[in-house]
Amino acid sequence: MVPIPMERFEQLVGDALDALPGEFATRIDNVVVVIEEEHPDEDLLGLYEGVPLTEREAYGGMELPDTVTLYRDPICAMCASESEVVEQVRVTLVHEVAHHFGMDDDRLEELGWA
Repeated sequence: MVPIPMERFEQLVGDALDALPGEFATRIDNVVVVIEEEHPDEDLLGLYEGVPLTEREAYGGMELPDTVTLYRDPICAMCASESEVVEQVRVTLVHEVAHHFGMDDDRLEELGWA
């Protein structure tokens, strides 16, 4: 496990957000990214909660934002160096943001992001 302080982990997540491919970054709509220590019930690296863009019909702007949550402890636990944490944060963020765009886990696996 790599002990990454929360402040540093937040920086890594911010860097990963800044590095999202242009087509993702410009089309993300009403999404907030949060960081938690760990999921209360499951061993997850990340979680997308919301209505994917492919399923939004009469989305009028008064809805709460979709949420992408990254779980620091499980990500750090699976990594042996900070550079591995950087890569896992990037992969996890792209995976969860892809759910926002309507991609399911099968499609993400085909693309190498699962």
